[in-house]
Amino acid sequence: MAVTIQYLVVRNGIDKMTFTNKKDADAYDRLLDLAEHLDDLLADAPVSLNETDREALALYLAQHQDQLSGPKKKPVKKADKQGAEPSDNAESTDNAESTDNAESTEKGEDIQSVA
Repeated sequence: MAVTIQYLVVRNGIDKMTFTNKKDADAYDRLLDLAEHLDDLLADAPVSLNETDREALALYLAQHQDQLSGPKKKPVKKADKQGAEPSDNAESTDNAESTDNAESTEKGEDIQSVA
């Protein structure tokens, strides 16, 4: 006989979902907390929604909360130079920068480092 542990999420006396691990059950419980908060917020909204639609919208918004913050910026990838090994490339870059700095200093230009 096998023993199975199950986590049951209950809201207002109604069984909502059953999970086999605590982490998923807690995540779903937090989702329902957020949906309940959004439902309260939508109840005071200037648009009129019936209770069923308002609850469905609140749950949908809670499920898609990561998309509500807007698009996220993707990091820009640097183009790799072809034909140069990484160690050679690093040395040539350092030499080029030191040459540029020396030329700028000779011309009397200010050097500013950008972090």
